[in-house]
Amino acid sequence: MHLDHHETYPTRHTCTLRPDGTRRALRIGLGGPVGSGKTATVAALCRELRDGLAIAVVTNDIYTREDADFLLRNAVLPAERITAVETGACPHTAIRDDISANLEAVEELEDRTGPLDLILVESGGDNLTATFSTGLVDAQVFVIDVAAGDDIPRKGGPGVTTADLLVVNKTDLAPHVGSDLAAMARDARAQRGELPVAFTSLTAPGGIGPVADWVRGRLAAWTAAHPAGAGA
Repeated sequence: MHLDHHETYPTRHTCTLRPDGTRRALRIGLGGPVGSGKTATVAALCRELRDGLAIAVVTNDIYTREDADFLLRNAVLPAERITAVETGACPHTAIRDDISANLEAVEELEDRTGPLDLILVESGGDNLTATFSTGLVDAQVFVIDVAAGDDIPRKGGPGVTTADLLVVNKTDLAPHVGSDLAAMARDARAQRGELPVAFTSLTAPGGIGPVADWVRGRLAAWTAAHPAGAGA
């Protein structure tokens, strides 16, 4: 049975300005199965973009702060710009069904650190149905990896078919696990139409480049569409 989620959230969660009149940060969610490389993608994005942008991160784990601690240990951002949500249930609950804890974390980050350009919200590991509420993020990235099988794009699911960007990660492993990258590209195109797909190997120099370029494009569009001081 397919359930359609009809969401309504207070204006303060969906408007584009903060109470002081500054434009709120663009919020991008990153989801995907366990082990696909979501946290590594977040870390690589922070390293790539932090010199030119004010960034913060919210991580989600069921009972721990493991992903946030990984980012802190690797010093990808100042500690005050990384926070964790312990969902206490399946990760999709906190990013799609009851998003209040994540919304509070996002708002507290902006209040504590001043105006930000970008907030990355990382889901805990979930399955191919994981999607973010539009009340929480403005765009979403779904990360899969070639080691999980080259049939993943063909299987589809809302994460694969509807995410604003699909990332096929760990391409360097393809020869070792028998994954056909060309087939994955064809299947992703068949599932997603014109929606973009990025193939990445974060172990390679510049491997995060396609994802970082996509984020820069979304941020440029967000800034142009929502000038500071122009109203919600």
